[in-house]
Amino acid sequence: MNPTFSVRGESRVYIGPAGELLPGVLPEGRVVVVSDTEVDRLFRPLWASRDTVLIGTGEGGKTLQTVETIYRRFIELGVDRSTFVLAVGGGIVTDTAGFAASTYMRGLDFGFVSTTLLGQVDASVGGKNGVNVDGYKNMAGTFTQPQFVICDPVLLATLPDREFRAGLAEAVKAAVIADEELFARLEEATFEELRRNTDLLSDVISAAIRVKADIVERDEREGGERRKLNLGHTLAHAIEKSSDRMNHGEAVAVGTVLIARAAVRLGVLAAADCDRIAALLAKLGFVLESPVGMDRLLREVAKDKKNKDGELRIVLPTRIGDCDVRPFTPERFAELFV
Repeated sequence: MNPTFSVRGESRVYIGPAGELLPGVLPEGRVVVVSDTEVDRLFRPLWASRDTVLIGTGEGGKTLQTVETIYRRFIELGVDRSTFVLAVGGGIVTDTAGFAASTYMRGLDFGFVSTTLLGQVDASVGGKNGVNVDGYKNMAGTFTQPQFVICDPVLLATLPDREFRAGLAEAVKAAVIADEELFARLEEATFEELRRNTDLLSDVISAAIRVKADIVERDEREGGERRKLNLGHTLAHAIEKSSDRMNHGEAVAVGTVLIARAAVRLGVLAAADCDRIAALLAKLGFVLESPVGMDRLLREVAKDKKNKDGELRIVLPTRIGDCDVRPFTPERFAELFV
């Protein structure tokens, strides 16, 4: 069984029916499942009678306290270094379970079945696992590749429109970073077509993963090029920290448009390209105004974990399909939004 993608020769990514793929990729021996209560209700037949660790739903549960709960359940179940951890769920589940697995007993092998669009196009692929600390995104984490990731577009039929839309923001981000053809394809599609046309959705997922996989292949630990995957995220994380009115994808959409407008002011992005980015996100149903004032956002940006030596590393789109990473002092970055 050939994977659709291979990430650094360590992680295999499959796009197709989870029920058919899973038996062929799970190792022999004991498997313990980590999932959340909603996914367990919807998809429990995928893992049948295996021991299961359930966590709560929502970003508020992506914490070190939840990881401790997983550790304690692992101890109760007698999990040892020969146990394989299968995480089934969206980005919160895979991020949290991946962190728990990669640190329990100094590291267990693990794999993912991603059940949200945001997880399939972004969160589950690339080997970043982590949890939030005091609301700050992914402040504790590891770079450890899952053995495999299964992305089954059919599983996405259960998602509410709002959660499905959140994943589209990350697909648009991937297109702006490195795939002009994907961007054009998204411009041609409607939200309703993306929801109901599984073949179209599979192509979008595949193209977005290809962007991420190619970048991670060259820079696994975010020493340089992988920073491009943070397009729009510096401001998005500040929005999420400052307000509970937007989910991650909605905040990424706002952050992407704000930074595109800043790129126009700097003269590195054509206004027409900025307008296309904003128009596509609006067509997909995103609100493109921040629920929080810029002064508050900039205070949070100054605390971003990606700051280095007092400078921010900001991803600027230079055209649709390309971008650049540039250093800014917090003061210089703030000037872009005056």
